Amino acid sequence: MKLNICVDIDGTITEPYYWLDMANRHFGTDIKSYQVTTYDIHEVLKVSREAYNEFYNLYAETLHSKAEVRENAEIVLWKLDQQHNVFYVTAREQWIRKTTENWFVKNDLPLAQLHMLGSHYKVERAKQLECDIFIEDRYENAIQLALEGFQVLLVDCSYNRLPLLPGITRVRDWIDIYEEIETIYEKLNKAEARIA
Repeated sequence: MKLNICVDIDGTITEPYYWLDMANRHFGTDIKSYQVTTYDIHEVLKVSREAYNEFYNLYAETLHSKAEVRENAEIVLWKLDQQHNVFYVTAREQWIRKTTENWFVKNDLPLAQLHMLGSHYKVERAKQLECDIFIEDRYENAIQLALEGFQVLLVDCSYNRLPLLPGITRVRDWIDIYEEIETIYEKLNKAEARIA
């Protein structure tokens, strides 16, 4: 039995604050990572959504191509890719696909199916992919997914430290993620063995 594992990219595979230096330079701000207490970056920077969107559209390719990979993400993703079905499910838009694919190659990450939704709403795609576990950093996404019955591993960040619903497990890092997936997998195997 293989699990279907959906994995977000930004803040989950990437370091969550990789955009901060460039945004600080652009907007003349001095925001530190611990001050990022909401996922809505324009609110953190105290600029309009339009101003942030202009910045993003100008620098998205540079930002995404230079993003650093979270520690141990590469090792764990390769293990998961060999043991299970991995799907990357991101809110990134289609126009950034080539940059995203090149980033995976450059960082020696497995080239699993890439689903670029152009929206933060991931529930329907998780249903289509028959997702067993969704690895995510955005709190609102985790809540939506959990309310639909999905098991969510929420990667700890300064902007998602809010109360969790049943079905959401907070994880510190990629080692933690792997251990949680192993635990879930063992439980499912035991349950399947009892039914058989």
